[in-house]
Amino acid sequence: MGENESFWESLIYAHPTCVAWKQEQEGSIYQLASILFVVGFMGGSGFFGLMYVFSLLGLGFLCSSIWAWLDVCAADIFSWNFVLFVICFIQFMYVTYQVRSVSFEKEFQELYSSLFQPLGISLTVFRKIVLCCDAEVITLEKEHCYAMQGKTPIDKLSMLVSGRIRVTVDGEFLHYIFPLQFLDSPEWDSLRPTEEGIFQVTLTAETDCRYVAWRRKKLYLLFAKHRFISRLFSILIGSDIADKLYALNDRVHVGKGLRYDIRLPNFYQVAVPGTPKVQPAEQLVSNSRHKFSNIANCDSSKK
Repeated sequence: MGENESFWESLIYAHPTCVAWKQEQEGSIYQLASILFVVGFMGGSGFFGLMYVFSLLGLGFLCSSIWAWLDVCAADIFSWNFVLFVICFIQFMYVTYQVRSVSFEKEFQELYSSLFQPLGISLTVFRKIVLCCDAEVITLEKEHCYAMQGKTPIDKLSMLVSGRIRVTVDGEFLHYIFPLQFLDSPEWDSLRPTEEGIFQVTLTAETDCRYVAWRRKKLYLLFAKHRFISRLFSILIGSDIADKLYALNDRVHVGKGLRYDIRLPNFYQVAVPGTPKVQPAEQLVSNSRHKFSNIANCDSSKK
């Protein structure tokens, strides 16, 4: 214990305490270095946040080196600050190189800024997604079909970048697909990774379109390696399917200004012989009406 006490005493009392503080302030270079340190530690995350932090901290260490060289004349203070400045400079150049290496075409850059960046997806993650589709944007000319009902296999997942796609079934219009929407999200969600299928609708370009396509097997391999990307696509596909369902919901009117809600249970009734053929949406509404009227009659009979 005595040796430990003597060590701590020598550590604490080896140097004289500050009896009289220095009256004059340090020079402007020292004050500038302190300001740069304060502002530099306010940086955020991500590539640009790192560039912000390393640039300001590097300038702060450089000012401290100049202050130690000119005012303090202390070789050790100058050496440490200069070494830290060099480290910050190297880190800044490395992050800048990474940012420059993660560069995309204009359409991919717009896709990132419009859809992925608001979700907090970093450029490195987005680069993996882009490389999975070979960084290629495919053109679909006006009135050309992306998929044909009962013929085109479901072997990819595509997202529309520009233009407008018309979706039909048996020649009847269903809804439109607009930019930043998936072309085949319902088909993708309806199949397991090991299953195969064909389109039950026809997708036709109403205008000249551009889209990005991920091959099914290649995208599943990406999901297996990166669970975060798998969850991201699961959320995007689910949201896209919900948008398409509500687009269909807007076309179904019960009558008298009322609108059928797709969140209501689906009631299916087999048409008897001689019943006139109706559209699927109208049949669903009529079945729902019939079911609701039966429930109402049962309630009145009970009363």
